[in-house]
Amino acid sequence: MKISLNTLERVEVGVLNTPLEYMPRLTEKLGKGNLYIKRDDMTGLAFGGNKSRKLDYIVKYALDNNYTTLLTYGGVQTNHGRMTIAAASKFGLKSILMCYGDKPEILSGNLVLDRMLGAEIVFMDVSEARKATPGPEQIKAYVDKRISATEMIVKKYEAQGDKVLIIPIGGHNAIGTAGYIFAVKEIIAQMKAQNIKAKYLVAGYGSTGTFAGLWIGAKYYNAPFEVIGIPMSPSPASQESCATFINEVCETFDLNIVCNPEDIRIEQGPDHDKYAGLGYNIPDPKTREYMYMLARTEGILTDPCYTGKTFRGFCELIQNNIIPNGQDAIYLHTGGTPAIWTQEHLNEIQSELWNDKDITII
Repeated sequence: MKISLNTLERVEVGVLNTPLEYMPRLTEKLGKGNLYIKRDDMTGLAFGGNKSRKLDYIVKYALDNNYTTLLTYGGVQTNHGRMTIAAASKFGLKSILMCYGDKPEILSGNLVLDRMLGAEIVFMDVSEARKATPGPEQIKAYVDKRISATEMIVKKYEAQGDKVLIIPIGGHNAIGTAGYIFAVKEIIAQMKAQNIKAKYLVAGYGSTGTFAGLWIGAKYYNAPFEVIGIPMSPSPASQESCATFINEVCETFDLNIVCNPEDIRIEQGPDHDKYAGLGYNIPDPKTREYMYMLARTEGILTDPCYTGKTFRGFCELIQNNIIPNGQDAIYLHTGGTPAIWTQEHLNEIQSELWNDKDITII
């Protein structure tokens, strides 16, 4: 079914027209072009983040079609899950978060907020899937577990009269992706108003919905910048799968835009020291180094799973002249700061930030 992009309706899950700010001290520190930050960490709902732009359209669809419950998936500390739960609460819907992995012994980070917001949390036992051979066999094992677990939970809710909308991980569907197509229009307007001449927009590349929306938006609105993705995992989604998704979205909205895998620009960093660090949500000292840099130059906080990695990639592309010396660039901050307070990351931060050398007792 084709949908007209220009007649697509939304609800206001969060706050749009987020600031596009100049970073003077970071610009001075790196000594290259003028550097800017798009503050999608300031979308407002439940500490903000990029997912609110997607949820504007997903929640509208849910309300229009009489759904009573939102169900979505993610890692144990998923930011998408937190914001989906918050959106459900704001609009009087129930929420279910299904997490891959074991229940942590200590409640921390996003999970604290998920429970405060009233979600049912389901932990899917993926121990057997972890034993499977990496590749198609393991992927199938994870998918099979998700399908069977989802059927069980949905059946329970339907038995009590609820209608459950299943939202893919990261809000990865055409309706949600529209949020970042329109975000490009917002950024272009801000660039014109502020006389910003940025040639590059650097964003995270995870479940690829945000990146896909930005890529489509850049083509659709003839943006003056190229979109560059920084993977959140050392083994990211392929450019082929991302291009396929982009083409599906373009077909849904009848945009007459075609994406080939080689049209997608992903920068992973050197093989021995990738921007994604040691693995998805694994504490990584290089990521923290750049988190501290942004905090200490601009007073802006990032998280260790997503935005710290994207910011590291942004800086190293500039430092290594992959973004050519003298070119202006924008870093997209997609939120996620509650992940700072997850137990595994706090354990690593202790020795760096809480030691006798830096603490004075009088």
